Amino acid sequence: MKKVLLSVVALAALAFGATAIAQSGGGDIVFTNAAMGNTTFSHDFHTGKGLACTDCHTDPFAMAKGTAKITMADINAGKFCGKCHTAGGKAFVPTDCTRCHKK
Repeated sequence: MKKVLLSVVALAALAFGATAIAQSGGGDIVFTNAAMGNTTFSHDFHTGKGLACTDCHTDPFAMAKGTAKITMADINAGKFCGKCHTAGGKAFVPTDCTRCHKK
């Protein structure tokens, strides 16, 4: 009985934690690139468009910051940001570098 109660409490804690993360949006992540200019990813912007955390985590992105080594070749191949930001994807196609890369 004690194990069942602990399991229920653990599941409730996980559900509450996931809800808090989804509501907060997760903040911004800045990918640094000296040559092209930094790219800022806004969790709040993306969740504001109706995306859920599970739309990107854990595929194509792991939950841990800094684990993805993103290249333009990967994006153009439909990986990482390119999962949505390519021809036929859900979002704009990055044809203008300055749309993502800011000096």
